[in-house]
Amino acid sequence: MNVNQHTPMAPPYGQPQPSYGQPGYGQPTYAPLDSGYPAPYAPHNGPASAYHPGIPPQGYSSFTIGGVLCVCRPPASLQYNPGGVNMSAQQPSFPQHYGPPPTMHQVTNQMTGMHITSGPPTPAGPGYAPPPSSQPPTSHYSAQPQPSYSQSHPPASSAPSQLPPSSAPAGSQQYYPSSAPPSQQPISSLPPTSQQRFVSPGQPQHTFPPSSTSYAGPQPPQSQPPTYHPGPPPPQAQMPPTSIGQSNHQPPGPQGPPSPTGPLQQPPLQQGMQTGYPPQHNGAFGQPRSPQPGYGGPYQGQPNYGAPAPTPQAQKRLDPDAIPSPIQVIEDDKAKTTEPFTTGVRGQAPPLVTTNFQVKDQGNASPRFVRCTAYNMPCTADMAKQSQVPLAAVIKPLAILPPDETPPYLVDHGEGGPIRCNRCKAYMCPYMQFIEGGRRFQCSFCSCVTEVPPHYFQHLDHTGRRVDCYDRPELSLGSYEFLATVDYCKNNKIPQPPAYIFLIDVSYNAVKSGLVSIICQELKSLLDHLPRENPEMDSVIRVGFVTYNKVLHFYNVKSSLAQPQMLVVSDVSDMFVPLLDGFLVNVNDSRQVIESLLDQIPEMFADTRETETVFGPVIQAGLEALKAADCAGKLFVFHTSLPIAEAPGKLKNREDKKLIGTDKEKVIAFPATGGMFFSSFQAESDQERFLNDLRRDVQKPVGFDAVMRVRTSTGIRATDFFGSFFMNNTTDVELAGLDCDKAITVEFKHDDKLSEETGALMQCAVLYTSCSGQRRLRIHNMAVNCCSQLADLYRNCETDTIINFLSKYAFRGVLNNPTKAVRDTLVNQCAQILACYRKNCASPSSAGQLILPECMKLLPVYLNCVLKSDVLLPGADVSLDDRAYLRQLISCMDVAETHVFFYPRLLPLVKLESGALPVAVRDSEERLSKGGVYLLETGLHLFLWVGASVQQELLLNIFGTPSFGQIDSSMTSLPVLENPISQRLREIIDSFRAQRSRYMKLILVKQEDRAELMFKHFLVEDKSASGGASYVDFLCHMHKEIRQLLS
Repeated sequence: MNVNQHTPMAPPYGQPQPSYGQPGYGQPTYAPLDSGYPAPYAPHNGPASAYHPGIPPQGYSSFTIGGVLCVCRPPASLQYNPGGVNMSAQQPSFPQHYGPPPTMHQVTNQMTGMHITSGPPTPAGPGYAPPPSSQPPTSHYSAQPQPSYSQSHPPASSAPSQLPPSSAPAGSQQYYPSSAPPSQQPISSLPPTSQQRFVSPGQPQHTFPPSSTSYAGPQPPQSQPPTYHPGPPPPQAQMPPTSIGQSNHQPPGPQGPPSPTGPLQQPPLQQGMQTGYPPQHNGAFGQPRSPQPGYGGPYQGQPNYGAPAPTPQAQKRLDPDAIPSPIQVIEDDKAKTTEPFTTGVRGQAPPLVTTNFQVKDQGNASPRFVRCTAYNMPCTADMAKQSQVPLAAVIKPLAILPPDETPPYLVDHGEGGPIRCNRCKAYMCPYMQFIEGGRRFQCSFCSCVTEVPPHYFQHLDHTGRRVDCYDRPELSLGSYEFLATVDYCKNNKIPQPPAYIFLIDVSYNAVKSGLVSIICQELKSLLDHLPRENPEMDSVIRVGFVTYNKVLHFYNVKSSLAQPQMLVVSDVSDMFVPLLDGFLVNVNDSRQVIESLLDQIPEMFADTRETETVFGPVIQAGLEALKAADCAGKLFVFHTSLPIAEAPGKLKNREDKKLIGTDKEKVIAFPATGGMFFSSFQAESDQERFLNDLRRDVQKPVGFDAVMRVRTSTGIRATDFFGSFFMNNTTDVELAGLDCDKAITVEFKHDDKLSEETGALMQCAVLYTSCSGQRRLRIHNMAVNCCSQLADLYRNCETDTIINFLSKYAFRGVLNNPTKAVRDTLVNQCAQILACYRKNCASPSSAGQLILPECMKLLPVYLNCVLKSDVLLPGADVSLDDRAYLRQLISCMDVAETHVFFYPRLLPLVKLESGALPVAVRDSEERLSKGGVYLLETGLHLFLWVGASVQQELLLNIFGTPSFGQIDSSMTSLPVLENPISQRLREIIDSFRAQRSRYMKLILVKQEDRAELMFKHFLVEDKSASGGASYVDFLCHMHKEIRQLLS
């Protein structure tokens, strides 16, 4: 627990770090930050996509899935610079409305909006008209639909049995009915937020798989109609500069008779469409395919179109392989990230958090410190409102960098303190423009001109840049630290070294569980590992000890004493600290007395019968002790039971499941406290996790009395903050303690127009006291592009960061709103984001198409994971304390942590002896094999799932037993066996734990075991036990929402 001393500060705040001035501090190739991109498009640097930047697609890939045509092609934007495309070849005459837009996923269905039919669909869907194309496809796949939930037979009125031929002119077509049939029933797992219902008996329903050009669907089984392989694509030069063929237009060439009108009518040929390509099958390419049995054919010689189909043996549903795969996106990003990520290019999106990469700081903060939701910010508030894409940054100011990256340099500007703008107080950074030969500089945030102090003066080179630019971190790097002067200190006094106070519950419950003896034993060795700046030197942090039940016991551990002394405070309603001298001590000076105390505490309270505890007075005592010592610090409170003794802060049991989902739910949603949480501590099974978390919490780097301020360039401002902190005003985020794991999410809003030329700037400055007692400013700078076209915004977003923001926004929302309202708000915002893209950036096409931006194609699956979380959709076994703990935990998570929390990593343990990490599989029970062993990581837990049919040899190598029945499911660590598989598996588990800020306890799950229910809770692509929709169902629902908005 951190203690806030409400430090008054100078108006602006920032941060510094380890000492600067290493020899050979490089001359990086530093790109000008104000030049922007050549128009009109920036290079595409969105998060992992299946497209390789800089290479125009050769065409589109398409495949049919049980009557659904899936087409992937570049989206249209309003401007286009053909760039490297050879435009000298003959071009067809296209209407000049659209240019090839940013990459996207597009899924076509000519049926009435995502329904499951009671009969097998034709390959192309009845009456489906093939779209024209300016290019042949690169690939074509056919996939077998899978069984799904059952449906009743269609009512007779659900579809006309005979439909007249189409004669509607272009532009007058309707591709889907404006309202759903009355017989539809909403899916129970996710309440629709619109009037358009989810499932309609008797209407064909499909999810539309967005796909990418490199995505290959599964090959068809023998019973499928044959797959057609079109010829090679034409050379790149023939790519038209404007609109690529629309999938709702019919290609020229021989076709079957026109299909009937109505919802499934065939679109006519668009004027000016390119001619001369061969006819396409299934709305894609190649020869027309014959229909499947059971349907009247929409093609020649198939008369009975529209006749009711016989009931099939099994219901069919879309193969989940056909919809965007998180694993594919993650693996594609890893494959394309081969070079270090350099931060010198403005508005460049970094690799995904799931990719290992090196960062070279060239003027913007590393993505390990700052990640943005959008690296192309809309120029106007209207554009931001229209898109509904949240504009936010997730900032982790004290993040620890990998060994191959240089930590921020520490800069000392002397007694005058850091150089800053006179008006807005922004700190010196690479964006400042030096003028008048270097005697003044113009602030890039507020445009104010400030004199350069004589000691900081330096001449400019021929480009207008200071000649010492690359010798000064604050002029060439995105992140660095300043040494703060006494003006930045509380009461203008250099701070005292911080203190750690350990407050231990010694009630009957704590002693009986074994916790008291575990803590005292561990602290004896742990006190040698208090945080320090220099590993060679002793820590300056002082320590103090308190035990408590209904009363508090303070201990004098002064080095001159032979034995520790106990002082008891029984008046808990008026808490005070009974001693000053001897309470907070240096560990090395008082080691013998401290060790004597830690040996005696378990013995002193071994026979206690006191069951009641206090809590509020314990916190008060720690605060008073730090106040009396005039220092900052951290409280470690080890508490085991509800504080029901009569005292300030008394709590009562608030577990009332009947309130969940009602307006009174918010009364029980507020957390009573925060920190590590064990719902029922068991010394045997929880000791390892508890001690590892305690060690990390005591040892990790931390800043005290921190104040953070985020400054922005004219046009935007920081308006909202998410995390664990205190705010006295609208700008300063106060953090009693800020450690290396804590992230703060900041939301931005427009207050003026932004300029595409200058972009948007952000500077995060954190003033804090280091663990050595030094006052510092850490500075992180970030520049992003600005755009006036929505297509550019959607080209450069980061879905993982958007999900981090949306989850924190929603989890805070449950404190004041019913959970259902919060869930509906999330679904609606996601639908608006995708509908805006569909309406403004994608090529014109049937409303039956689900079109997703390339960099946001995983937004639906990740959002569904947030909606199914224990905070927003708790199961019957989730306590209020569990929910409050998770809400508090996620409020401080960075992007990597929220990613694995919402979409866990599921690793099949195959070919371990090869040394390479196996490729993960998707979070679905369908991906589990009875003969396999799988490791599932959630960021908080590690599950080892063992199939019932695993080979004896593998069981022997991992568990030391050949029998599935003999595996001990209560084990929390694997046996150490001398074979490559055992060794490699333990290495993988250790590496997973090293990547996370919390120790993940290993839970063994045998197939068909009771623990499998908990394991399946994290298979987030499946329907959840608490009623959450499967990924496939949610994608259907999201498409409904988008169509509702578009209509």
